[in-house]
Amino acid sequence: MKLIIQRSDIKGVVNAPPSKSYTHRAIAIAALSKKASVNNPLISEDTKATIRALEAFGASIDSKSKKDTLIINGFEGKPKTPGNVIDVANSGTTLRIMTAVASLADGATVLTGDASIRIRPNTPLLNALNDLGAEAFSTRNNGMAPIVIRGKMRGGRIYIDGSISSQFISALLISCPFARNETSILIKGELKSRPYVNITVRMLQDAGARIIADGLNSFIIPPEQECNMRSYNVPGDFSSASYMMAAGALCGEMVIKNLFPSEQGDAALIEILRRMGAQIQWDEKRGEVKVSKSRLKGISVDVGKTPDLVPTLAVLGAASEGTMVIENAEHVRYKETDRLHAMTVELKKMGVDITEEKDRLIIKGGSIKGAEVHGWDDHRIVMALAVAGMVAGDTTIDTVESVSISYPGFFEDLRKIGAGVS
Repeated sequence: MKLIIQRSDIKGVVNAPPSKSYTHRAIAIAALSKKASVNNPLISEDTKATIRALEAFGASIDSKSKKDTLIINGFEGKPKTPGNVIDVANSGTTLRIMTAVASLADGATVLTGDASIRIRPNTPLLNALNDLGAEAFSTRNNGMAPIVIRGKMRGGRIYIDGSISSQFISALLISCPFARNETSILIKGELKSRPYVNITVRMLQDAGARIIADGLNSFIIPPEQECNMRSYNVPGDFSSASYMMAAGALCGEMVIKNLFPSEQGDAALIEILRRMGAQIQWDEKRGEVKVSKSRLKGISVDVGKTPDLVPTLAVLGAASEGTMVIENAEHVRYKETDRLHAMTVELKKMGVDITEEKDRLIIKGGSIKGAEVHGWDDHRIVMALAVAGMVAGDTTIDTVESVSISYPGFFEDLRKIGAGVS
């Protein structure tokens, strides 16, 4: 599906959608517990994939008896062997977490997904599970889905590369408390996207699991634990809110609600926008961010911890004065798409002077022109380009249905604040 975006002057109030990252983890940890409620979950295509997968492992998940709440009867750390192949659709988080959960089942589990999922790397996670006593392999011997996992994982001491995806570490942290032996996870190289690992650790600890951080890059997990998540409230999503913050800074005046302090690394965008010269305030007690149209200047930003901000930052840089450098970003190439390349290709269509290097983007900002651009079937590319279109006008974006992965109401919210979307 295509949408046309016109130059827009916006003003209004929106609620940040619930966090996709927290929802995935909350549902998984609840399913590994006995019975729990997950309140204010994000129900999107990605989180539906996690729900379907956990039901295949034996959880009962009720979304109808109580509004805005999932009631989950879990399998208490003992998933059954699924009766069919698990299709994670486009959700990389689902694939990684369920790969680790599958190592706790007695039999063999097969996981696959759409074309994008089948080209995403998983070798570090598969190697780790093999070292922990499970059998884990790619059917094409390339580390990519389809993946076969045969349990049970025993535990042990492993080394894992942290430079590709933090999801590998989060997946292991979620499954290893149920191993027969103590597990030590030692991370090689820089752990990218560390805030997402911090989220996982905090949620597991809140559910009663013991996860011992031994320095910055290692974790010790005692064996044969029980999780006892009873109720969890999912916070608002700073990743999704980033597009509305950018829209406010470039096109008008925005108030975004449901943004309270949490472990989310993408809250860093507030300080990044301040450094760029934006008028932005965050009332942490009220959970409200207010941002107004401002004259922005390009800066250098290290996105090692905040990869999901890259498309938003690229658009902000394109609309700012001076040069924007987005660096330490090679891991962004392993998302739903190679987002460094995708943003380079599409912003060039819009007349932006942008240079793509191995691990960074260099953007000489100041002018964005309307164009027909490709959304790459990637929710974050589509939403970032929509903000660019609001600045440029006369912009057509395809594959816009992909926003259902993380922010199903995105375009409705844009219309609500006065954006020209047709």
